[in-house]
Amino acid sequence: MKEAVMCANRLALVQEYYFSRKLKEVAQMNAEGKDVISLGIGSPDMPPSEAAVKALCNSAVKADVHGYQPYTGIPELRQAFADFYKKWYGVTLNPANEIQPLIGSKEGILHITLAFVNPGEQVLVPNPGYPTYTSLSSLLGAEVIHYDLTEKNGWLPDFDALEKMDLSRVKLMWTNYPHMPTGTNASLDLYRKLVAFGKKHNIVIVNDNPYSFILNRKPISILQIDGAKDCCIELNSMSKSHNMPGWRIGLAASNSTFIQWILKVKSNIDSGMFRPMQLAAVEALHNTDAWHEAMNYDVYKQRRILAEQIMNALGCTYNNNQVGMFLWGRIPDEYANVEDLTEKLLHEKHVFITPGFIFGTNGARYIRISLCCKEDKLQEALNRII
Repeated sequence: MKEAVMCANRLALVQEYYFSRKLKEVAQMNAEGKDVISLGIGSPDMPPSEAAVKALCNSAVKADVHGYQPYTGIPELRQAFADFYKKWYGVTLNPANEIQPLIGSKEGILHITLAFVNPGEQVLVPNPGYPTYTSLSSLLGAEVIHYDLTEKNGWLPDFDALEKMDLSRVKLMWTNYPHMPTGTNASLDLYRKLVAFGKKHNIVIVNDNPYSFILNRKPISILQIDGAKDCCIELNSMSKSHNMPGWRIGLAASNSTFIQWILKVKSNIDSGMFRPMQLAAVEALHNTDAWHEAMNYDVYKQRRILAEQIMNALGCTYNNNQVGMFLWGRIPDEYANVEDLTEKLLHEKHVFITPGFIFGTNGARYIRISLCCKEDKLQEALNRII
């Protein structure tokens, strides 16, 4: 008799994404009338610019925009991304061959790993860091080597420790500055060190850069460093900086050879994005300075004040210089582990806050509060806690 169908062995290497599991629990609690305030996921709750929405609507009613689109994205979108990088980062990119639009930057993690890493080769992944760097690498047969980020070292890579590692089989190094979840900002000095490290060891540095505009008036890119294109890829996204998380529009930027390799993978996996969405993204990429100041700074600044009050009420400590759409804090010593605090908040106060262990072992004594929540809800969460 034929054996029962079993899942692929690779599924034993990963678990269902934490937020996929936990948000189902929160939804069930809400269905029971418990009115959970979610301060967990980083999904902007504000709309895109009016111009972007109008561009989508005006284009979507046309009869000739519903077919398959180029794998490379429409020329207008590639040019808009190039204009955006030139205006905000001072980086010159050839829109024809140094930019690859993506269905969100999360997709890019998959494509880049497939394009550069053979099964059994190694990738450097930050601890703490975005869980998808680890999970996708594992699913694709790469060996994950975590490098430590610690509060003592300002949540920055310890290059002395990295130099002592056996790097002979390392193909990629994932970095993410401004950093999620810790809020550590990027600096040109850090980027210079990363570029030098990548060139010295023939490692491709992939900087995931979706948070550079949030609570940060001086956004920068690793591609500003001389020679960075030779060994670096930058992922960016419109999800955070343009209030477009559900639109799934991002990009990879690098030298033309790397972009061609990524396209070779992408063209065998998916297709181009809906044309009206691309045209709307073009409008959004030309948002005014005033729009960015209001949406990416002023709104989050007010929310951050309330998030800090929540941290204080919980007895947590945190760095005031964090940027991005989260607040990262260390829990008091009285808790044996972080879930003693977060589960108590969820089930007794009906406030969902993310435990830091999901980002790696170095996050085990920390929590992360999302700023993607209206001020009245943040105030209510604070009132429930105090």
